[in-house]
Amino acid sequence: MRIDAHQHFWRYDAAHFPWITESMTRLQQDYRPDDLAPLLAHCELQGSIAVQARQCVAETQQLLQWAQQQPATQVVGWIDVTAADLAEQLMALQHPLLRGFRHQVQDEQDPAAWLQQPRVSTGITQLQRHDYVWEMLVTWRHLADASRFAAQHDRHWLVLDHLGKPDIARGAQAWGEQVAELAAMPHVVCKLSGLVTEAPHGQWSSALLRPFIDEALARFGPQRLMFGSDWPVCLLAAEYHAVAQLIDDALAELSADEQAAIWGNTAAQVYSLTGENNESVFAG
Repeated sequence: MRIDAHQHFWRYDAAHFPWITESMTRLQQDYRPDDLAPLLAHCELQGSIAVQARQCVAETQQLLQWAQQQPATQVVGWIDVTAADLAEQLMALQHPLLRGFRHQVQDEQDPAAWLQQPRVSTGITQLQRHDYVWEMLVTWRHLADASRFAAQHDRHWLVLDHLGKPDIARGAQAWGEQVAELAAMPHVVCKLSGLVTEAPHGQWSSALLRPFIDEALARFGPQRLMFGSDWPVCLLAAEYHAVAQLIDDALAELSADEQAAIWGNTAAQVYSLTGENNESVFAG
């Protein structure tokens, strides 16, 4: 099963999406399951992970409704992990398609301080106790902080989105050194996603981004990498098929099993996706 491990759905409203700036006209519209379906089919992808784009429970509930309309779609939503009533909120959100949660740590005034909060630590421990995946949206500036955080929370999978948003201008080797400690932790998985929009001024090329993919392979290995389109955000720099082709070309020299891991098997393991017979596709 081939899976897009990172995409978004939304009903666009400027007031609800302050991160979508005036220059991002391509994103200032609705994006729903019917819009994604033909793109998945064209790239021979059979499933996807719909990831939160707003930090509110209402969006998580909407994503779960949409996921029921789209075959093989699971959800990574949002919840306030610092809430005193987190247990009650988790109970209220329980759903067979809900696989984990994400917080846009990069948008906190002080991401490092946020990750170090005792209430955050308590909340993540509770999520992991319930086998929920936790996704980390941070930039390269806070990879060291993410490493310290990850070392304290190893009961279940942690996922690094968009390679930790590397500083493309500094080069892949510098990023590799920044992510090395995090990549060495076996419970941390990384998404090959979001690279095209990290290129300066959206001017990306395979030659510019391929070294980062190669470095990710060296640091994490194919078994802890997942393809993610970051659709529709990727449309700011590239069409869906171009993003998929970038990754496909970069993986061409890997074995069939290694390619299969990145294109879906690792996501199936991390998000506990099921096969046709309702059996886990992860045998480990």
